[in-house]
Amino acid sequence: LRTISDIANAVRGRRLEMGLSQDDLATRAGVSRKWIYEFEAGKPGAELRIVLGVLDALGLELSLGPAQASPATPDAIDLDVLLDDYMRD
Repeated sequence: LRTISDIANAVRGRRLEMGLSQDDLATRAGVSRKWIYEFEAGKPGAELRIVLGVLDALGLELSLGPAQASPATPDAIDLDVLLDDYMRD
C-alpha cells in the first residue's frame, strides 16, 4: 500500500467481505458514517489515529517496511550500455 486511496480500497473491500454496511463499520470504529463514506472515496486528509481505529474494527493491521523497488520493464533501455557499445565501435 502506497497511498491513502490504497488503504481506503482495502478498507472498503474488507468491509464488504465482512458484510458490513458503512453505518455498521462506523459504529464499530466510533466514527460517523459520513467519515467512512468520505474515507472510502479517497479523503486525502484522513487522520491516522482514526484510520488505525477503522483498521482495528475490521481486524486489519498496518505494517511498515522498506519500499520494494519497482521491477524494471522488460523493454527498458540502459543508455550507459548503449553508449559504451557505441564508443567501442
